[in-house]
This record gives sequence, structure tokens and C-alpha cells, in this order.
Amino acid sequence: MPAKREMSMRQIRLMLRLAGEGVSAREIGRTVNVARSTIQDYLGRAKAAGLTWPLPDELTDDVLQTRLFTKAGAKTGFRRRPEPDWAVLLCELKRPGVTLHLLWEEYRASHPAGYGYSRFCDLMRGFQKRMSPVMRQEHVAGDKLFVDYSGKKVPFIDRMTGEIREAELFVGVLGASSYTYAEVTWTQQKADWIRSHVRLLRHIGGVPRLLVPDNLKAGVNKASFYDPEINRSYGMMAAHYSVGVLPARPRKPRDKAKVEAGVRLAQTYILGRLRNQTFFSLDDANRAILPALEVLNGKVMRRIGVSRRHLLETIERPALQPLPEEDYEYADWCLARVNIDYHVEYDGYFYSVPHALIGQQVDLRATERGIEIFHRGQRIATHQRRYGGVTRHGTTPDHMPSSHRHYAEWTPERFQRWGSAIGPQTEGLIIAILARRAHPEQGFRSCLGVLRLYRDLEPAYAEMVSAHAVAIGAFSYKSISAIIINRTANGVSANAEPAVTDHSNLRGRDYYH
Repeated sequence: MPAKREMSMRQIRLMLRLAGEGVSAREIGRTVNVARSTIQDYLGRAKAAGLTWPLPDELTDDVLQTRLFTKAGAKTGFRRRPEPDWAVLLCELKRPGVTLHLLWEEYRASHPAGYGYSRFCDLMRGFQKRMSPVMRQEHVAGDKLFVDYSGKKVPFIDRMTGEIREAELFVGVLGASSYTYAEVTWTQQKADWIRSHVRLLRHIGGVPRLLVPDNLKAGVNKASFYDPEINRSYGMMAAHYSVGVLPARPRKPRDKAKVEAGVRLAQTYILGRLRNQTFFSLDDANRAILPALEVLNGKVMRRIGVSRRHLLETIERPALQPLPEEDYEYADWCLARVNIDYHVEYDGYFYSVPHALIGQQVDLRATERGIEIFHRGQRIATHQRRYGGVTRHGTTPDHMPSSHRHYAEWTPERFQRWGSAIGPQTEGLIIAILARRAHPEQGFRSCLGVLRLYRDLEPAYAEMVSAHAVAIGAFSYKSISAIIINRTANGVSANAEPAVTDHSNLRGRDYYH
């Protein structure tokens, strides 16, 4: 720290007033609590400067200090030592391993008569205080990347319907350079959140040490001051890039002030400039955003004198970790339990696993192209992901049970026996459900559901429902459940005997109208 004046300007004025009244130096020292030698030194300075009490009204503290402590013949209003370029030094300070002491040593090597270390530090801190609040923060190059969504959205128009739909604005800001990236996505859900990270890292050409997100659900399952729980899919993306995730503390916006300022700039440079344009797709909007980002990152920052892009290329990017050979492919992780048909369900489709795992809990990883299933950390099955078509089951023959399977009691014959115990119509329905599957085992789940629906029905009523289901081709659990619900809602009791007019061979009165 630089040496401090032993007396404040208020004490100096009091000293001059007491000296003008004839008070001794010793007595003045006791009054202002300063050594007598210091009082004598200050009185000597005042005499040399021609200062006597009362002082002129226009003599400010700054002028008084200059007259007391400036040597005779020295020019006032000018620094007497070589002045470094503080903006350049501030940029250098962002580089990894660079300290104030190192910068001072380099400064003194170029200017042997320059400032001492204490004065150098004092002037540097004074320069930092004169800067904006955002730039006062000290961030090491390659250390942190702040990410968040803007609160304001981008409107889109549906070409077919003309309806207005709003999309989210994703913003990422590097800590040291303040380099800003932005793009538009439809939602803030995991898939869009993680894919935006992938494109951001590819754009800046490297990986920082830490990601600093807000506590949104797509990234953090449970916010906590001490131990935040990172979303598994987000954590897998971070592991792929070997980057840490450090969520901002809940309700502490200063933890991510860098991205908050970046969001405001993005709203000004992007949303403000694009407010009169009409967009019909995400690609159109993101293409329009690129020139606005070029303007933002290419603009020279007033306090530092260089642009964000210059800082990225000269300071930030060399400190970033290299990107992996391949971009991360988004994957959704979830837990699933193996059903009695040795399949697990994801997004309405079913995928087989080895039959020995019936009843076990497994981890399922879903990408755009494939499904991977893990049990206790070991991958046990892979499937091509299904999106459409009649067949909703993906079954690997090796997963199907053989004659020595553990669950041999689940057979098509057993389900037929259960159906025949209710009646011939129900038996026919069970046979039809099993016959429509590529493998009979794939229909076990539907058969169980139907028989469970019939558990509380009278056999005659269940037979009537089965006959109607076969007649209209309703061979799924949902369809048969809807038949029961609709007939009950129309006043037909589930426990009532079927009326004679409900027989399938009778045309009914509506036939003649």
C-alpha cells in the first residue's frame, strides 16, 4: 500500500488556525494527536509555501495539498513520472498467471525512474474504479463462460396459420473478454439448452474452465447454496467437454453480472435492431442475428480502448481448452423399469432388453438416432430410435426368452385361458391382440391391461365389450378402455345384463330411418 499522509486536510487547517493564534507546536500536537516533529514539518512547509491563517476562501483541499507537498520548481498539474497505458495493463492482467507485481516489474524495467510498487498499485486501482461496474470485475482469461436466457422473446409468424409464436433468446458471455454470443431457440427445455451450448463452444473455438448458468430446470435439478444438483443430461454434456458447472447462487444476480450485462447488450444490439423485421423460421432469425453480433463484438469499448473480438483473439482464446474431436450429441437420460414383456418404454415406443432383467430398473439414453440401455453402468442393449409406423416395438431376437427362460409362465396360451374363463368373445379378443404383434410377447402388456379392466365387470358385459372391440378393430388397451367409459357415460351399467336389442345380429330402429 502507498504511504498515507500523517495528517488529514481537516487537521492541517486546524493546525494552521492554532498556529495563527500563537499556540505552540507541542500544544498543537496534543490537540490533533500528532507528534510535535510532524507539526513542525508541516508548519515549515506552510511557511515555505507562503500560507498563513486565515486561508483564502477559494483555497480548496486539492490546491492546499499541492502547495504544501510540491517541491519548489516542480510543475503542478503534471505527473513527474512516466505514465503506463493503464488500459493495456488491465487487459494484460486478465491473462492467466499475470499479477500486478509482474506488470510493475516490466514497467520499471522500461522506466527505471517510474512509480514505486505501492504507488503503481494505487494508480491501477484508481483506474479500475473509474470504469463501469461490469468491467471492474476481474475475470481470468479462459476461466468462466456465463450463460442464460434473455427475458424478452423474439416473435415469429406461422406461414400457414398466420399465428404469432415466440422464441427464446440464448446468450453466452466470456468472463475476461466479454465476448458475446446469442441465438434463438424455440424453448428453454433440455434439448435446446444443451444444443445451444454445443453451438456456443464451437463458435468461440474452445472450452473454458467453468460454465456459470442460472438455476433453470434444464441445467439444475435442485438449486442449493452448498450442493446444487446438476441435471444429468447437462452433466454428461459438461463431462464430454471436460468443463465444470458452477451454478450461480439462488437469488444472487451479482454472481452472473457479466451475463446480465450481456443480456442487456444483446437486447439493445439484437432485439432493438431487429424489431422491425418479420421472421418465419429460426434459421432466418439466427442469420439476421450474426451481423448484429459482429457490430457488438467489433465495437471498441470506451474504457479499455479495444473490442471484445480483439480480447477474444489475443487473450481469451489462447487460454481456452481445445474442443474435442466431435461435438456432443444431445442425449436424454431417464430411468425405466423392465416390464414382463422384457421391453422398456420411451416416448410411446418399446425397446427390448435381455429377458433376465424383467422387473429390474435400467438407465435409458435417448439420442435423435438411437436408444441405449444400461444396467449398473454396463450397456445391455442398443436400438435404432423409432418415430413412426405401425410397429411400436423394437425387439432384438437375442433378447427373447428361450425354453429355459425364468418367466416361462407368461405364455400366449395362458392369456387365452384367462380370456376363455370370461367367455368366447374375450378369448377371441385376446387371440386377435396377440396375433397383431410381430412377436406374441409384445402383446402381453395389452392383454394384462384388458384383463385388468374386466376385473370389475360382469362377464356378460365384458363379453359385449369384447365383441364390439373385435367388430371395430380396437385391439389396444386405450381403445377398449374408451369403449367401457363411453358406454358407461351413455347410461349402460357395467354390471347390467345386455339388452336384447344390443345383439350384433339385430339392425335396430335406426336402420329404418
